Amino acid sequence: MTPYPTLRRWLLMATTAAVLAAVLGVAAWRGGTSDSRLPGAARADETKSELARVWPLFGGTLQRNMVNTVERNIPAEFDVEKGQEKNVKWGVPLGSRSYGGPVVANGKIYVGTNRALLPKDAPSNDPRAGDKGVVRCMRESDGQLLWQAVHDKLPSGLVNDWPDQGVCSTPYLEGNRLYYVSNRCELVCADTDGFLDGKNDGEQGEKYKGKTDADFIWRLDMMKELGVFPHNLSTSSPLVLGDLVLVITSNGVDEGHINVPSPKAPSFIAVDKKTGKVKWTDNSPGANILHGQWSNPTYAEVNGKPQVIFPGGDGWVRAFEPQTGNLIWKFDCNPKAAVWRLRGKGTRNNIISTPVVHDNRLYVGVGQDPRTATASATSGASTSPRPPPTRTRTCRRSRTTSTRSPPRTRTPASSGITAAWTRRG
Repeated sequence: MTPYPTLRRWLLMATTAAVLAAVLGVAAWRGGTSDSRLPGAARADETKSELARVWPLFGGTLQRNMVNTVERNIPAEFDVEKGQEKNVKWGVPLGSRSYGGPVVANGKIYVGTNRALLPKDAPSNDPRAGDKGVVRCMRESDGQLLWQAVHDKLPSGLVNDWPDQGVCSTPYLEGNRLYYVSNRCELVCADTDGFLDGKNDGEQGEKYKGKTDADFIWRLDMMKELGVFPHNLSTSSPLVLGDLVLVITSNGVDEGHINVPSPKAPSFIAVDKKTGKVKWTDNSPGANILHGQWSNPTYAEVNGKPQVIFPGGDGWVRAFEPQTGNLIWKFDCNPKAAVWRLRGKGTRNNIISTPVVHDNRLYVGVGQDPRTATASATSGASTSPRPPPTRTRTCRRSRTTSTRSPPRTRTPASSGITAAWTRRG
């Protein structure tokens, strides 16, 4: 077992920037935007002025493109030092690590972290205290806590729920529902009002039922119900398409980093957003999962045909019909001669990033945690860092270039997307 969570380094820069955006006051996001942020009925329900205040999911749009093409004159610098604040609207303390979110809508901000915010007079034995998976709902105008979802750690420990990581899933906001994956490998649907409205909607089995606690509509325990074995942590940021919630399960290897305990368990699922019932599943990576599965699904529409894109733990990207789960196309992001070996000694890579779709092109990054080159898979020992060679892969419609070697391309039939990879050593 490696003595560190591999997700930490992969997500640190992007999530740190996201959390800072919330602390600085995401009210600055006011420009006009495309309805593509909100699919289906949600588009019709939102006015243009409301859409200008919305960042409802990881990436901002169904295509997961982080680039802001609409806002202008956003502050390019800030200072949080006391007495020297610059371009800071308000600030609130989070946990020791905060990787999930933020997302914004209807005057509320939602952030995933690893510590609950407790009142000053809370007893030392408050069950909400300590290392937890937490999603906080805060008022956009001043950061005031409205409510928080508190999830206990899994008893199996770091192999499934690494310490101090909290909730790493960025929620998806739609209307009065919040969808995310907890540290306990649960797909969660929560009421955006929590218990502040005085009502317990949906399920009645919440452990914490105070005024500032979360009101869960339903929870799908993917370990219990689907046999999933998450490696280190469950992290996927859901995608909502019509009446479906689509999410990667994080199924992966065990602590020895060789065996996949649940090869038949699904890696990708579609769930009814109203009931939490599973509609279809895919376990294509099967026993070929290399490590974990910590990426996120993406949506594309090519020539009028919708596709939901799944970056799998075997290094393949697959596209499915959202309603049926039928495979449309697939692409191996590694060279065919690539070999997976522990501790970064091989040439095959994981899919690290979330796929991004732009202008009928699909972009996705692959690689490995650099420190796996020297970490022992069995003892947890680690020596001085010696990162493996850097490799990049790009799946896209048009040809890519490389100074080292020409790209190899593959065009799936009728997909509308051409994939190409390049290698740089």
